[in-house]
Amino acid sequence: MASLPIRSIQTVAVLAVTQLAGWGTSFEVLGVMGRVIAPELGLANEIIFAGLTIMMIVSALAGPLTGRLLERHGAARVLAAGALAFALGLAMLAAANGLLIYILAWIVIGIGGAFGLSAPAYTAVVEREGPNAKRTIAILMLFTGLSVTIFWPLLSLLNELIGWRFTFAACAAIQLFVCLPLYLFALPKPIARQEQGASADLAPVELSAAERRKAFLLVAATTTIASFVTFGLAPSLLELLRQSGATPEFALQLAAARGVIGISARGVDMLLGRRGNPLLTSIAGTGMILLGFTCLLGLPPSTASLCAFILFYGFGSGVLAVARALLPLALFSPREYGLQAARLSLPQNLANAAAPVVFTALLDRAGYQVAIVFAIALALVALAAIMMLIGLVRKAHTKAS
Repeated sequence: MASLPIRSIQTVAVLAVTQLAGWGTSFEVLGVMGRVIAPELGLANEIIFAGLTIMMIVSALAGPLTGRLLERHGAARVLAAGALAFALGLAMLAAANGLLIYILAWIVIGIGGAFGLSAPAYTAVVEREGPNAKRTIAILMLFTGLSVTIFWPLLSLLNELIGWRFTFAACAAIQLFVCLPLYLFALPKPIARQEQGASADLAPVELSAAERRKAFLLVAATTTIASFVTFGLAPSLLELLRQSGATPEFALQLAAARGVIGISARGVDMLLGRRGNPLLTSIAGTGMILLGFTCLLGLPPSTASLCAFILFYGFGSGVLAVARALLPLALFSPREYGLQAARLSLPQNLANAAAPVVFTALLDRAGYQVAIVFAIALALVALAAIMMLIGLVRKAHTKAS
């Protein structure tokens, strides 16, 4: 951070705070609150966690609109609209008394997710950094991995002190009184398009039209599967740890530690080079996740096996979070970033929509062993896809030289 320009530090600071709050008060919120509100609303756990499915489906369907709004109005205004939608949806959750308002709340939160998470935030970086956005996005991703570490203990504490309805109301207030002003008044001004010059049109890899299509499909497969596994387990991680032998208190501690461990992803980036390589870090992240699942499944239940799982899983998921954001910039030009990121968000969000329900049902009805075997199989497919992508890139470099 010290070597970054002041405007880059300001961009990272604003988006780190707002993205932490965005993820912590939306997708991550049911990890703590889901099984609390289920009996209060008289709904089954699967229906409660289906709120995340609704959020991701709505976010996916709103993707094309998000792209047009980003092009027309810029990222700051779109992100501000996302904060308003989040605030409204969370207020509706605070007032929910049954299924109808609960579903409507998650529809509104889904609109907030489309406007306020991931692709619009990374687009805000590219608008302000141009071809130099890769490093800033990587740093931003390391900070946003702390959403669980910060918000799960905070949500748990708030629920104990003021109850679940006021907890959701407090989350709405964070969006309205913290995130919204930061988006509107604290982000640096975007750089003019002409200042980016021809470098914004240069792709790091020279690919033919057919190779570009294949590369996109392989990136989509890798990132979608990685999202399915990590997003699917995120809201059920506490339950997975409990079924694996952890006490509720120890499970919360381990889950909170996951975000801190994810920060070590920056160390992998440093080992692989000054700017890192998203292709190689994708392999490293997937391998770490596979190792973590193997520890949990193959070792006898114990404190050591639980700690080993959270260490490898937290490190691997942190690495993959950075790699997912950077893979488009590793293959396509900076000017294409918004388009390719929006295209990739569609399968990712659809996968994220199904994943929480799938993993919740597996854990509740089949047990953690079946859920882990399923996750291992998916991770192996993602590993095969990234290996094929690396082969494609090496072939393109060979032809160019």
